[in-house]
Amino acid sequence: MTQAPTPTADTVRRLVRSLLKDGRDGRNGKEAGGSGGSGGSGKEGGGGADTAAGPDVRPVAEDAGHATWWVGTRHVLRLAPDREAAVRRRRELRLRDLVRPHVPVAVPVSVAHGEWAPGLTYTLDARVPGGSGERHDVSAVGEADLAGLLTGLREVPVRQAEALGVPRVAPRSLEGLRRAAVAAARRLAEADEFDPARLARLAPPAAVRLAAQPGAAVLVHHALTGDHLVVGADGRVRGVLGWADAVLGDPAEDIAGLARAVGAPAAVRAATLAGYGARPCLRGLWLARCDTVLHLAEALGGRGPDPLPLLRTRLGRAWEAILLERVTDLRGGDAEEAP
Repeated sequence: MTQAPTPTADTVRRLVRSLLKDGRDGRNGKEAGGSGGSGGSGKEGGGGADTAAGPDVRPVAEDAGHATWWVGTRHVLRLAPDREAAVRRRRELRLRDLVRPHVPVAVPVSVAHGEWAPGLTYTLDARVPGGSGERHDVSAVGEADLAGLLTGLREVPVRQAEALGVPRVAPRSLEGLRRAAVAAARRLAEADEFDPARLARLAPPAAVRLAAQPGAAVLVHHALTGDHLVVGADGRVRGVLGWADAVLGDPAEDIAGLARAVGAPAAVRAATLAGYGARPCLRGLWLARCDTVLHLAEALGGRGPDPLPLLRTRLGRAWEAILLERVTDLRGGDAEEAP
């Protein structure tokens, strides 16, 4: 298999300069930053902070393989690093158009797309104003925004998403995940990172009873990390990024993602506002808790891409106490719908 080229600032600058030039010369597409969808030719665009040498470009993260770049102050360029990612990015463009009418938060708009290398796609997106959810707290009104997101995802027609190629994914076994987390918790205890007794609150029979319900598959974002939540200074959730990994599956996975990103109490309150009962909320909560234990143990063993401070923060968020636990006795096996 041919090795994909490594994108550099010069690569990005040449690509962006050609997009901005096409936008100035043609003027047939919508201005960059507008509300329209992506163009069929992959050459829509224009506007922005262009100069004779092109706009300022810089990688969003030094450790991300330089696959995502800031372009001036108004755009974000994302480069598919391999052909598998290119397939997901092409699907993502169509999926975002399908999702947008159903959710109350901004979904990125592509103002240009095409190939930056043979078989490898790019998309130039209008930047969604706001900051990372890793750095901004979500307010009570922001929790209502998250509730609207979860509600909207449930309303996206499953057949239409499937027709776009969004894959179906079977629900994970919470009992299998619990057993793996118990073993990982012992390793964390040796490193003085975690008290494994906390996992005893999820009894094996309750983990089995918290299995996903049949026929409950919905569109799942599947990557609701803090970096994919755009949060304003007022705590409102302004947008959601990163739709390439969306699947049709267990809605508790998105509740789990929110527990890791904004904390267990906010995630459960948002899910409850979205109409989810105790069972999916508790399932999502324990998916998040087991995941964070496993991810931190893997990182301490030298595996995994995320830095230790971030993983410790996610573990702390997921293990925050919630009111629902006080009225639901998991050790006694009561995992039914609580009032």
